[in-house]
Amino acid sequence: MASAYLTRTPSSSGNRKTFTFSFWVKRSGLGFGTFYSQYNSSSNNLNSSFYFDGQDNLIFWNYNSAYTVNVETNRVFRDTNAWYHIVLSVDTTQSTASNRVKMYVNGVQETSFSSSTYPSQNLDLFVNENKTQQIGIFRYASDNYYLFDGYMTHYHFIDGTALTPTSFGESDSNGVWKPKTSPSVTYGTNGFFLKMDNSGNMGLDSSGNSNNWTTTGTLTQAKDTPSNVFATWNSLFRKGTSTPAFSNGSLTSTFDDAGANEFALTTLGASSGKYYAEIKWVSATGTGATSTGILDMGYSGTADPNNAVTNTFAYFGNGNKNVSGSASSYGSSYTSGDIIGIAMDLDNNKLYFSKNGTWQNSGVPTSGSTGTGAIPTIAGVTYGFMTSDYNNKVCQLNTGNGYFGTTAVTSAGANASGNGIFEYDVPTGYTALSTKGLDS
Repeated sequence: MASAYLTRTPSSSGNRKTFTFSFWVKRSGLGFGTFYSQYNSSSNNLNSSFYFDGQDNLIFWNYNSAYTVNVETNRVFRDTNAWYHIVLSVDTTQSTASNRVKMYVNGVQETSFSSSTYPSQNLDLFVNENKTQQIGIFRYASDNYYLFDGYMTHYHFIDGTALTPTSFGESDSNGVWKPKTSPSVTYGTNGFFLKMDNSGNMGLDSSGNSNNWTTTGTLTQAKDTPSNVFATWNSLFRKGTSTPAFSNGSLTSTFDDAGANEFALTTLGASSGKYYAEIKWVSATGTGATSTGILDMGYSGTADPNNAVTNTFAYFGNGNKNVSGSASSYGSSYTSGDIIGIAMDLDNNKLYFSKNGTWQNSGVPTSGSTGTGAIPTIAGVTYGFMTSDYNNKVCQLNTGNGYFGTTAVTSAGANASGNGIFEYDVPTGYTALSTKGLDS
């Protein structure tokens, strides 16, 4: 997450001519985000960095009074739903300059660059020097900035070998690029492998080298992985010119417009199946401005979806329901501190809401086509989960990661699908809105 980072200072320098980085990232916020940087505290110099820049290009550079390396892609990386597998393979001993620095994304080499200053042959770079290494931040002196906002896993560093993506990933039977969980590689003296699967020690090295990293701040372990991507808030969705501020891996939404409702919509949607999610309102107006529900993923209007005649279905903070712009009595009011459950049955076109585990309007999400206490929806539409409010109100989305913000659920409910962790019991037959859930 953006508020935390990892640091390590090797006891001695390794191979500074030949090395490989390989890691998987899922973006939450766009703009600057650092994967690796090398910092010399004695001279207050940031000597090398690999990161997304403010325009979402991929950049690797090495600096010593001038840029000895500066390689930047023309391609931008703005998908906040999928995981990227990024490989940086460096070998300055190569005779051809363009072979000295190679970047790969999801198994494919990047070949179009806006800047391509390659290192001179046999140049020792600052990477792998015995100076402070950082993952997640770009540091100059005591300032921490260009923080990476999102998810990161399976972070490898290979000291002494320039490898290709096939050492770390492979295509499954459907042609989807996926990680090799136990790659056959030689890490070298300063090499490391951060699985980030130990919630109590996210900097634990699994390479066998014991090159462990120190965590500053709080790193939250998520269920979201390249093999099962959970829905988050979509930072690219906006109603009109206003969009909320997203944080905590795009699971926390702050509706910071003082005068008009802002809307958050998930990155994933569905047109069939049964899906469950939870929204915790950290702060809410508790009126008709507070809205929790589902929205047509194809909505592109500038009007407030809750007022427009469109495929919007919601449960308002004042207890009313909204059916495509028409409000009527439904359930109990809710406000700050309440958790709203959403059960979306797209096989029977029914929608149910719970407040702190109690289904509203005597709803029975397992009643199928009978739809006991349900809000009827419209067939043939792809829906995502949606919330809205204004004036710095905050909600936290749990589509199965098991957290509200950075706080784990207090006592996980039953979940027959085994997909995701939720505060309350997941109705039988429902699953998380994730790639695994969509495939079930």
